Amino acid sequence: MTRWLEPEQQRAWRAYVRMQGELNAHLSRQMSADSEISMADFAVLVQLTDTPDERVRVLELARSLHWEKSRISHHLARMEKRGLVRREICRSDGRGSFVVLTELGRSAIEEAAPAHAETVRALVFDQLSDDEVDALREISEKVFTRLTTGECASVIARCDADDPMEVVSEEGGCTEA
Repeated sequence: MTRWLEPEQQRAWRAYVRMQGELNAHLSRQMSADSEISMADFAVLVQLTDTPDERVRVLELARSLHWEKSRISHHLARMEKRGLVRREICRSDGRGSFVVLTELGRSAIEEAAPAHAETVRALVFDQLSDDEVDALREISEKVFTRLTTGECASVIARCDADDPMEVVSEEGGCTEA
């Protein structure tokens, strides 16, 4: 039996989908106008700056961004040509590689981040009360937890097991991170 959305749930869901699409499009246009990088570049660079030595396995990066193997491969190749990142072979297993932030990549994200933060603040947070910000965080964390645990996590694990991307077991994986 299908559990259809109630009218208020339907209105909330459609409002969310419209808002997400428009917000992503606006942030992308603004990033292009304010900097030399795209939102996809920014996403990769954020992941790299969030790691202690500014390097991450290609597979791990693809998974954290929810990108297909071909997308991550092509995008990293374009970023390499522009000098934003470089790839390094994992010497201990030979199958995998790392993506490493370059000085040019660091400069690019440091230049883009302030305008991006201001845009996010202006488009989202300047409109919300402190209670609404708390509610947004709580809702986001609750949905994220649902998507990454239990049955949902099992689906992700099954899909990852079928994924032909670089697979290295934790025990035999590269320890050069």
